[in-house]
Amino acid sequence: MLFNSFEFLLFFPIVAILYYLITPKYRWVFLLVASYYFYMNWQPIYAILIFTSTLVTYLCALKIDSTPVQSRKKAYLTASLIINLGILFLFKYYNFFNDSIFGLLNDWGIRMTLPNFDLLLPVGISFYTFQAVGYTIDVYRGDIKSEKHFGIYALFVSFFPQLVAGPIERAVNLLPQFKETKIFNYQQAVQGIKLMIWGYFMKIVVADRLAIYVNSVYGAPEYHSAITLIIATIFFAFQIYCDFAGYSNIAIGCAKIMGFDLMTNFRRPYFAQSCAEFWSRWHISLSTWFKDYVYIPLGGNRVGTSKNYRNILITFLVSGLWHGANWTYVIWGGLNGLYQVIFKILGISPKRKKEGSRFNLVYIGNLLLTFILISFSWIFFRANSLSDAITVIERMVTAPGGLFIGEKSSFAYSLFAIIVLMLKDAYDEFYPDGNLFFTSKVRTIRYLSYSIIIVIILLLGVFDGGQFIYFQF
Repeated sequence: MLFNSFEFLLFFPIVAILYYLITPKYRWVFLLVASYYFYMNWQPIYAILIFTSTLVTYLCALKIDSTPVQSRKKAYLTASLIINLGILFLFKYYNFFNDSIFGLLNDWGIRMTLPNFDLLLPVGISFYTFQAVGYTIDVYRGDIKSEKHFGIYALFVSFFPQLVAGPIERAVNLLPQFKETKIFNYQQAVQGIKLMIWGYFMKIVVADRLAIYVNSVYGAPEYHSAITLIIATIFFAFQIYCDFAGYSNIAIGCAKIMGFDLMTNFRRPYFAQSCAEFWSRWHISLSTWFKDYVYIPLGGNRVGTSKNYRNILITFLVSGLWHGANWTYVIWGGLNGLYQVIFKILGISPKRKKEGSRFNLVYIGNLLLTFILISFSWIFFRANSLSDAITVIERMVTAPGGLFIGEKSSFAYSLFAIIVLMLKDAYDEFYPDGNLFFTSKVRTIRYLSYSIIIVIILLLGVFDGGQFIYFQF
């Protein structure tokens, strides 16, 4: 069930209303059933996988908590990791590694093959697997106690607003909230609605509108000029931001209406002044997950310089592979890791400027350099294949020609949508305590702002844009 579907616009209000009408004692049951129904709308049989992940991590966490023997704790953690990551590997990575390894052996003259499996990738498997695995690791580390109530824990893994594309929540934040008695809060509900409206604007008006142009160009890069490929890449930078941040805003807004607080997942990433700062603003729940469960266990920055660089590169390579079973994603992750290593070697570490000195040349230069580097890496993320990515880069420097516009009105709407987006992000970035539009103290201005955004969504939105990009991960 897509957030940008009529079914969800019917499903969510019913769930939210019934949630508050049901006696608090049984609300967890209702939310658990609603969450599984939400997930089973894609492929009902794959509910078995999320249940398996839930059961395994639940039982292993209980065992970890109940035994005083460290070796046994480690054994239960290892079992949880092997089973959960094994399922993820089978459905997402088996064919990729099979083709890559045996393709390499064939190049060396060694003829060996294993059959590929024709398996449909379960929606959101990377997200709920990481959330469940993170819980087990937290229990093993002693950061939290294991959850004894299986139903509450099952709800933590499957909570429908953030089930299929995050934010990847931590048990210490979300689990206790399911045990609280939620009372309808008008102000909180209004905040949730604001987030949802802006999320729909980002997805339907910006992301899906830009996708029309990006798909056209990246579908056949060999036929397009340098300027066209550059514009398409810039458009994709905004497309993927709005597609994923739009989903996160809708998810956080839905949860907030029902009284739950999910972690912030995006914080205006294109205002970052370095690649390191970019990753502290982009997909924050995943970035912090990799930091806590991969980078720090490897030694983080507590080791020597060369090993620190190694840890950064490994973390980003794993992050790239998490995004997809394709060498384009691995290169994308490695490139972002390489950026950070190079910046560290050169001693470049831009600091946030003070209030009165933001708009100087250094600030603007850092911002533009970061955007250019990140946008370049998006080429590998968006390209349909490694050869297509190479074609895009080659033609960016060797293919003169005019700009492909496509449908003029759609192109103009895309530019307009980006301008509105960046004006909103700029205002939030530089005036976080401001009182304008959505946050105005004047009710008439607030309602007018809501109305204008809704009208823009209805007039300029693309309502057949399909699923969110990150659903495939």
